[in-house]
Amino acid sequence: MNNKTLSNDFTQGSIGKQLLGFSLPFMASNMLLVLYSTIDMIIVGAFVGTFGLSAVSQSSQIVNFATMVCLGFSNAGQVLIGQALGAGKKQEMSNVIGSLFGYVISLSFFLAFSILILHLWILQVMNIPRESYEMAKQYLLICASGLPFTAGYNMVSAVLRGMGDGKRPLLFIAIASAVNLILDLLFTGLWGWGVVGAAWATILGQAASFLFSVWYLFRHRLQFGFDFKRNRFRFQPKYVSLITSLGTPMAIQSGCINLSMLFVNSLINSIGVVESATFGVGIRIDDIINKISQGIQYAAVPMISQNMGAENRQRAKQVVYWAWAISVSITVVFMILYLGFGEYLFRLFSDDSRVHRMSHVFIHGIICIFPALAIMRGSGAFIQGIGNAKLGMVLAILDGVVLRIGLSRLFGIVFEMGFFGFVLGYALAAYGYAIPSLIYFLSGIWRKLPSLAQKL
Repeated sequence: MNNKTLSNDFTQGSIGKQLLGFSLPFMASNMLLVLYSTIDMIIVGAFVGTFGLSAVSQSSQIVNFATMVCLGFSNAGQVLIGQALGAGKKQEMSNVIGSLFGYVISLSFFLAFSILILHLWILQVMNIPRESYEMAKQYLLICASGLPFTAGYNMVSAVLRGMGDGKRPLLFIAIASAVNLILDLLFTGLWGWGVVGAAWATILGQAASFLFSVWYLFRHRLQFGFDFKRNRFRFQPKYVSLITSLGTPMAIQSGCINLSMLFVNSLINSIGVVESATFGVGIRIDDIINKISQGIQYAAVPMISQNMGAENRQRAKQVVYWAWAISVSITVVFMILYLGFGEYLFRLFSDDSRVHRMSHVFIHGIICIFPALAIMRGSGAFIQGIGNAKLGMVLAILDGVVLRIGLSRLFGIVFEMGFFGFVLGYALAAYGYAIPSLIYFLSGIWRKLPSLAQKL
């Protein structure tokens, strides 16, 4: 990293060494990010029980949907920043950053307000079990109020990823995790606030992380390359248009995947509260494994973006091969551990023997998703890094809407496989993104696309 800037140049040097080194902070950040939300589940499971687990897991999915929509636009900014940096367009990069700040924060307030207004209807559509309904409502209202902090942190992290900086996002999420852990133990454990305490711990941790990140970047604004003057935050039509055109498909992509998760949750909630709690815990464990390997994809995207901006397409292609090599190795290790010790992971979240027994059903249904995720770490990063957001959106709709919802209903209801069928359908849907993205990359069709840096 250049000592005078917060950016890294990935257009030259050893690809394998850069990708692995750049990935490690993202892996650690993602581990802490999952830990951040996992702490709520573990503490709620210990002090509130199965009904509380169900409430937190279901309400978290609703807030995550809004968060991922905001993240879609943040990721668009990341790609634009990476390509601008690769093309040497520093002023244009600064303009993207300013427009992105105002864009994402405004959107997060709109989504938070929408959830607060529509929360009763949302909970009804989700088929929240009556035993956990009131707790789910409390958790949702509090966490939705803190959505701007969550979106703000993700936006800052996306900007830094686009600049090739993985260390500072790790610092910011470490602060959030530490604050969340301390407040969770205090509010939920010591003071007995239940899921309300977990919700307040979550949003206060996110607020601490976001406010510190903005303060830190302001203090280091010369190295950051953004002066934080008021006129920098105005909506510049050119850059708002680029963020919108690239970010809308990305937001739809992120939203579709999470919307399908809400639908599957609704199907499982209709079975019973034990199944609801088991699925909630299982998805959280799956998220731990997923997020660690996702660090490879997070690192690959800005590396691909910079090289595409520099018109070095062969080097961008090599990044994908390295991403596959690393992610496949990690995935194989996790699959072995999950099959051998999966139930012990469930025991960390719940002392309910019914959840422990149900965990085996979940594990054998979800395990087939991991090869698909390994493929997506490379080809998915490539689609995002080159800025082909429309293709990413189409594949996400195929994965999230057509297959995830369709296969879950097919196996769970039509074939009467119940809980196992819902989980199996959820897992197999990932191949709707993995296989077409693999074919797209290997076919070389993408070579006809112009670089986004030319539009800046």
